[in-house]
Amino acid sequence: MHFADFAAGSIGGALGVFVGYPLDTVKVRLQTQRHYKGLWHCVHSIYKTERLSGFFKGVSMPVSTVLVSSSVAFGTYRNCLQCIQQCRYGSGDARPAHLDFFLSGLAAGSAQVVVMSPADVVKVRLQTQTQPEHVVQGSTANMKVKYQGPLHCMATIVREEGIFGLYRGAHAMMLKDGPSFATYFLTYNIFCEWLTPAGQKQPEWSGVLLAGGCAGTCAWGLATPMDVIKARLQADGLGKRRYSGVVNCITESARQEGARVFFKGLGLNCARAFPVNMVVFATYEMVLKLIP
Repeated sequence: MHFADFAAGSIGGALGVFVGYPLDTVKVRLQTQRHYKGLWHCVHSIYKTERLSGFFKGVSMPVSTVLVSSSVAFGTYRNCLQCIQQCRYGSGDARPAHLDFFLSGLAAGSAQVVVMSPADVVKVRLQTQTQPEHVVQGSTANMKVKYQGPLHCMATIVREEGIFGLYRGAHAMMLKDGPSFATYFLTYNIFCEWLTPAGQKQPEWSGVLLAGGCAGTCAWGLATPMDVIKARLQADGLGKRRYSGVVNCITESARQEGARVFFKGLGLNCARAFPVNMVVFATYEMVLKLIP
């Protein structure tokens, strides 16, 4: 078993979160709240009302959990790939086919949903919490936000919705992450093949950066429609429940806002994905070289 990939994926994923989190907050607001008129209106509104800290709402939870989820994704990918090589070619050192990369990525995306879903629900709830609510305590009435922080948010969800409340949108997340991670690892390896100079086994660092950025952009281009559905299902517990499940969310969103709703945040996702995944794969490859 390759243990180095678990460590390398963990470190790379954590650094990637910091790079892309401000744009992720903007993306979630655009996908789940209809009063924003566009990208720059959303950015201006967040900065005007919440200052810079508004862009990093809920960041502590994703950073702490991505250490696990990214580790699971990259570790699962590498070990599944080795198993496929061993079964198909009789050797873990055999050159994999493109289908092998795709299947290993599919397994990686599916596996990381188990650990990532609760953190993603908490992240979305905190990112979409923009207005305080009216709370009555004894004879006094106060205005306060529903969730006081990541741990309080998680505890509140479990108390009000049960443990499965932390897995709201998990089906949509599985449908998003399985195919997108398959595309992610396949695209990365194809670009690495193209960018590797003759006589070498790996591309230069500039090639790794370009391959990682392109892989992230392609994966998010595929994932965005289901990401919209996932975000809406996860944010659904903040107020009155609007959706009964994945299919209902898809049909209601399309009926009310048209097919273009599924591509809300597409440009933002792709713009964020390129630098984030440059950092993720460059860090991943660097750590692999440092670990014996």
